[in-house]
Amino acid sequence: MGRSVGAFLALAVAFQTASAFVPGSGAALKGAGSVGARQDSTRASRRNGIPSMIFDFPAPGERKDYPRPPLEETSENQRESAAFSQAFIDMPRPERPLNVAVIGAGLAGLSCAKYLSDAGHKPIVLEARDVLGGKVSAWQDKDGDWIETGLHIFFGAYPNVNQMFTELGIRDRLQWKSHSMIFAMPGQQTADGFQRFSRFEFPALLPAPLNGLVAILLNNEMLTFPEKIQFGIGLLPAILFGQKYVEECDSLTVSQWMKKQGVPDRVNDEVFIAMAKALNFIDPENLSMTVVLTALNRFLQETHGSKMAFLDGPPPTRLCQPMADYMLERGGELRMEQRISSILLNDDKTVKGLKMQDGSTVVADAYVSTMPVDILKLMLPQEWKPMPYFEKLNGLNGVPVINIHMWFDRKLTTVDHLLFSRSPLLSVYADMSLTCNGYRDDDKSMLELVFAPAKDWIGKPDEAIIEATMEELYRLFPNELNKDGSGAKLLKSAVVKTPLSVYEATAGRELYRPVQTSPISNFFLAGCFTKQKYLASMEGATFSGKLAAKALSDAAIAGTIPLEKAASAVAA
Repeated sequence: MGRSVGAFLALAVAFQTASAFVPGSGAALKGAGSVGARQDSTRASRRNGIPSMIFDFPAPGERKDYPRPPLEETSENQRESAAFSQAFIDMPRPERPLNVAVIGAGLAGLSCAKYLSDAGHKPIVLEARDVLGGKVSAWQDKDGDWIETGLHIFFGAYPNVNQMFTELGIRDRLQWKSHSMIFAMPGQQTADGFQRFSRFEFPALLPAPLNGLVAILLNNEMLTFPEKIQFGIGLLPAILFGQKYVEECDSLTVSQWMKKQGVPDRVNDEVFIAMAKALNFIDPENLSMTVVLTALNRFLQETHGSKMAFLDGPPPTRLCQPMADYMLERGGELRMEQRISSILLNDDKTVKGLKMQDGSTVVADAYVSTMPVDILKLMLPQEWKPMPYFEKLNGLNGVPVINIHMWFDRKLTTVDHLLFSRSPLLSVYADMSLTCNGYRDDDKSMLELVFAPAKDWIGKPDEAIIEATMEELYRLFPNELNKDGSGAKLLKSAVVKTPLSVYEATAGRELYRPVQTSPISNFFLAGCFTKQKYLASMEGATFSGKLAAKALSDAAIAGTIPLEKAASAVAA
């Protein structure tokens, strides 16, 4: 991130001055980037008069996917991820493959199983439910429509997730969108009555960090030039001192950091409330500043880091099943609806086996838990709880999340991208009938929305949540949704509540996150709550599984895992 400091200071005035000469900039940007249904289609190829060779995004209602960005050429993290994957292939083949019970078939568990297979071991994946995916699971309703646990976005700054798509041969399942970040402007409408949006456009011709700086400096709707400079000055310590400073900021909330650095409150109101809710489903008053700085670090360092993609269908079938198939083809096992009752111990406190709720026992050489931290704490044997490694798990708790699906009787005016709502109750949303090929509908819209923060709503009836969401949508679609029922009509809805989702990244949580290797020689941990630099995300979960597989495989080579006499995991 260090190389961006000179660029920021050198280019700030230059780009601000240049933006004054861009048609429609500054106060004149009343219609720029807005979502009017009858907006001139030339807006798809021009932004504020700048040719599409610099800014390229589709017109409202238009579907447009983009080629996969050249991540291997522009991201050192992407190259490191590929090398890390190759390390599993290059490991010496074990004389006897270890039988490894992997608890959970979410991204962490399936990633761990995949790389254990690459290292020559045999994973046995145990999933409590009848669907793959964990926090990215999905299922069909009685009409055949898919219901997802969450609105899942894939970033260019997800090296291990992107590497997984490459290794599985399913790169084409990611639908890359324009390199934009789009924020609703609450209470503001276009001349024809539609909701206005403010866009941050990252020019394709510029590398990081210049593309991000241009995106920020040319957007004059959300922050003034002095506010941008004050925010930039506030970021100087992170730019100058890098990851060490980023990690030290875990003791501060976003709000505390902004006050300490003299960043104007409007930066919080205009940008960071929406960003905090998108990153961890909580407000800036609670979110650790490390989370925000980590995201900004990736976005400023990597040319395509903030570029987003949608999966072309439900995660269990389009991503998780290929991950499972990969390890199954190499001798692994997948056992669904296998819920654990207790962890059985030997006299030396190593794992003897897993007692299942159906009365059977699973015995393996080694065990990897990818259970969510709240469930893991309940499952810990009493003998382990006093150990500092396990005791510190008490400092981690899952955050409540609500995901909403709403089907309407006609097409609503929106754009082919993720949208930051900037509303009090909603975090982000997308019209999945427009963004996702697997949910495509040319006549009707299906909005998927994240309701956050959800702690005050998780216990309320679905009807109350839908009613509150509709109130927000009346503001987001003022020309198309009317309280008198004269506009688009809601056909059906689905509310998915996850009372304890990813770990709540409040200030100070980094001290409580465990590494993947536990003090128990045959027991390892994975999951986004474990120690890795991508925090509570799909990338964090995937990377944690990879790290756990590496730790276990290294331990197998070192001979520190006591082998069971049985040649295979058994259920007795």
